[in-house]
Amino acid sequence: MILVTGATGNVGRHLVDLLLQAGERVRAISRNPERAGLPDGVEVVRADLSSPDDLRAALRGARRAYLFPAAGQVRGFLDEAKRAGVEHVVLLSALAVNMKQSGVIGSLHAEYEQAVTESGLPWTFLRPGAFMANDLRWAPGVKNGGVVQAPFAEAATAPIDERDIAAVAARTLLEDGHAGKAYELTGPASLTTTERVRILGEVLGRELRLEELSPEEARAQMIPQTPAPVVESMLTLFASFVGQVAEVSPAVRQLTGRDPYPYADWAARNAAAFR
Repeated sequence: MILVTGATGNVGRHLVDLLLQAGERVRAISRNPERAGLPDGVEVVRADLSSPDDLRAALRGARRAYLFPAAGQVRGFLDEAKRAGVEHVVLLSALAVNMKQSGVIGSLHAEYEQAVTESGLPWTFLRPGAFMANDLRWAPGVKNGGVVQAPFAEAATAPIDERDIAAVAARTLLEDGHAGKAYELTGPASLTTTERVRILGEVLGRELRLEELSPEEARAQMIPQTPAPVVESMLTLFASFVGQVAEVSPAVRQLTGRDPYPYADWAARNAAAFR
């Protein structure tokens, strides 16, 4: 039995499919099982990660676990996982843990990693960079006038398709030999914001316009949905990417035997969201 937390999220949903395809028994945690929309064959249990009783029930019989971390809930999960006899925890961390300018984003994920290592459980860390799925936030502007608003037009990242993160997670959960390893995960190419907007427009068959926001304008847009320290860390981090070429990791190919999905493929798969 493999327990998947965050099973309805960008990565978790794909991971569930891959584990089922591999013939594994999968249990998923959800606060609202009736709304989870997970495929037949998944055991969906109602659980709150902050509740020890819920965690005990969810972890009973689980051999391995995929952990999508949430603030204030990681150590409690790990304590119960150890009591339950879980043999391996795969943690979704972030590439930011190794970036000097990452601020609170990097320090928060570093704390999660530290909690896992201190738990004494065998572990694997997945450290993806920017998610391609983050660009879904552009959908309203693309639909209504073909405008993308974003700061730092020339900031470069190597964004990764969430399916690639899930594919690596599946390998590390299904195969031995990954304990004690941390994998940095990126997509196949360094792309600036300008380049991603261009590619998205080509896929959609329409010309999109990038409206570059100042850091102050971006901050004002982000603050209502995101804690201020996280906003500041994000702006500082992306400012440091301007004029740089993002490093591309070979890990997806090494672990899955195929190249990571290019941005155009992701855009085509998600085109309906922008139309």
